[in-house]
Amino acid sequence: MTHITPKQREALPELEPMFQMVEASMGFLPTSMLTMAHWPELTQAFGGLGGTILNSGELDAGLKQMIAFAVSNAAGCRYCQAHTANSAQKNNVSAEKIQAVFEFESSDLFSAREKAALRVAVHAGMVPNAVEAEHMSELSEHFSEKQAVEVVAVISLFGFLNRWNDTMATTLERSPKNFASEQLASHGWVSGKHE
Repeated sequence: MTHITPKQREALPELEPMFQMVEASMGFLPTSMLTMAHWPELTQAFGGLGGTILNSGELDAGLKQMIAFAVSNAAGCRYCQAHTANSAQKNNVSAEKIQAVFEFESSDLFSAREKAALRVAVHAGMVPNAVEAEHMSELSEHFSEKQAVEVVAVISLFGFLNRWNDTMATTLERSPKNFASEQLASHGWVSGKHE
């Protein structure tokens, strides 16, 4: 059960334009944003940051979601794992590839470029952070400096979200929960501890 009751969407008309953009992008409005809405300025700032990181730049949206999935898996955030796996699928990443993210190092489904980004994501999601100079050097072999900044921005955005959702015990929405239950169960994914 969530620790802070999410605000009701109807009580937040000033945030409705942003909510509609998020809903159009994700297919639903995340409960986490309704919890953040206790501090509307935070919700606005986060919406802008998240929108910039996930919806602009040079990197493919599917790769960004796989990076987010990998870092969320390393951090252990089931809420974000479900969201990012679901979003990866919506961004044309196959179910087979999403399931293989758990074993990306040995999977032929991933290019050397994708593996370099996922390796940084997994190591960045560890506590303490385990990214080594060699990980970043390999990243620079496949990505421009701007693109590397995008990789780290996705990782950092989900560092915030992983902490937020695990701490708040955010209730997972039906769509990502159903996707994760069907697609990730063979890898030990179970619904969050707070549901």
